[in-house]
Amino acid sequence: MFIPISYRFLEHLRAVKNSSEHTVRNYTIDLNSFKSFLEKERFPDLTDKQLPEKIQYQKPYTQRQNDDKGQLSLDTIDRKVIREFLAHLHHQKQQKRTIARRLCALRTFFNFAVSHKLMAKDPTEEIETPKFDKRLPHSLSYQQVTLIFEQPDTTTYLGLRDRAILELFYSSGLRVSELVALDREDLDSTALLIKLKGKGRKERIVPLTKNAATWILTYLNNPERFMNTEGHLSEQDPKAIFINRLGTRLTSRSVDRNFEKHLKAIGLAGRTTPHTIRHTIATHWLENGMDLKTIQLLLGHSVLATTTIYTHVSPALKKKTHEKAHPRA
Repeated sequence: MFIPISYRFLEHLRAVKNSSEHTVRNYTIDLNSFKSFLEKERFPDLTDKQLPEKIQYQKPYTQRQNDDKGQLSLDTIDRKVIREFLAHLHHQKQQKRTIARRLCALRTFFNFAVSHKLMAKDPTEEIETPKFDKRLPHSLSYQQVTLIFEQPDTTTYLGLRDRAILELFYSSGLRVSELVALDREDLDSTALLIKLKGKGRKERIVPLTKNAATWILTYLNNPERFMNTEGHLSEQDPKAIFINRLGTRLTSRSVDRNFEKHLKAIGLAGRTTPHTIRHTIATHWLENGMDLKTIQLLLGHSVLATTTIYTHVSPALKKKTHEKAHPRA
C-alpha cells in the first residue's frame, strides 16, 4: 500500500543507502506530488480519508492496523497512470527539470517496491525521461566576489559569522549542506584542513586557506558567542561551528536568507546563490591552472564529467583556447 511502503522506502534511503536528509526530503516532496495526483485526480474514491495529508520525511512511521484500509494497491499503478501523472505535471506548467526529477524519484521508489516483492512490475519501465537543456553554472568575477565579501558588518558578531561563511565557501568550495553540518572537531586550523560530510554521507578532507581559517577562529573565539545580547542568544550547541540568533546550529535556509540580504545590497540577488560561490571557486581554480581531477576531489563530485562542465563556463579559458586554436592568432 502506498503510504506504508513510502515510509519503508524513505527509511531504506536513510538506513541502507545512507542518503542525506536533504535527499530524503526531496524524495518526500516527489512522493507527495504523486500521492496528491493519485488522490485528487486519478483515484479520488479509493484512498482512506483518514490518512495524513502529507508524507512526513522527518518522523519515523509506525505501522497501524488500518494502514491497508481504502488504500490503492501499488499493482493498480501501471504505465498509463505514470504517463497521466507526467501529463498532469506538464499541464501544471512544471519545468522539464522538475518533471524529470519526479520521474526519477518514482523510478527509484518502484524499483525498491519490486526488489522487495511489494509489487509485480515497475510501471516506469520504458518511459523516457523528459529531455531538457543543461544550464551552465553561473560564476562570479573576482571583483564581484570581493564586493560580496565587503557586505557583512564585521564589527558585529553576526557579521563576523557571515564573513567567515563567505570566506569558507570561496576557500574550499563547500555545499551549503556541508557548511551547516560542520562541527568544531572537523576543523584543523593548524594543518589548515577541514573534514566535510558530503552527499550520501561521504566524508572528504579538503584544504583551507589561512585567511578563511583566521576568520573562522575570530568568529568562534568572539566573546559574544557566549553571552545573550539584544541581537542574539548565547551558544546552545557547543559542537556546531556556525550558529543562528538562537544559539543553535545554523540551517541551510538561514544561510540562503542571509546571503540574499547581502546580495540585494549590491544588486546581485536573483541568479546568484550560495552555490554560485562553489561554481565560482571551481572556475577560478581552473583558470589558475588546477587540473580537473584535483577539482573533482575537492568538490566531492562522484564523476569527472560533472567537473568538466567548468571548462565551458570560464570566459578566460574560452579566450585562451580560441587563441591557441585559431590559425591567425
